[in-house]
Amino acid sequence: MSTIYDFEAQQISGKSVPLEKFKGKALLIVNTASACGFTPQFAGLEELHKEYVAKGLVVLGFPCNQFGAQDKGSNDEIAEFCQLNYGVSFPMMAKIDVNGAGAHPLYKFLTKEAPGLLGSTAIKWNFTKFLIGKDGAVLQRYAPTDTPKSLAKDIEAALAA
Repeated sequence: MSTIYDFEAQQISGKSVPLEKFKGKALLIVNTASACGFTPQFAGLEELHKEYVAKGLVVLGFPCNQFGAQDKGSNDEIAEFCQLNYGVSFPMMAKIDVNGAGAHPLYKFLTKEAPGLLGSTAIKWNFTKFLIGKDGAVLQRYAPTDTPKSLAKDIEAALAA
């Protein structure tokens, strides 16, 4: 597997989606949680989505319950939470694991392509972000503390490439 387009994921509704559907678009992939100190980043992610979707950015949210059990709900409950509280209109995917033996293959790929501090492949917390270029290559990994707004210049560069 050499690009993001070699993977599939499930939408939060349960429908399988080949990521090649997003070929030619820049992607921002984020592991999310509904009850985390970083949860308000949903608002910033939605702002990025609205500002850049017409230019070719797709934000993909992947709920994960591996960090402090901060996303305990079902996929339906998570979808409702995101819509009601943050007006999320970008694609939300089904809840996954991002670390360990049960980690989704997409996240195994992302962490290998863009390791964290000191070469760590583990995701440290909710709202770790990965920017993917229009060619499907992983461009950058961002920490949970990096706000969505702070990624704007990198997103613009990815869209211009």
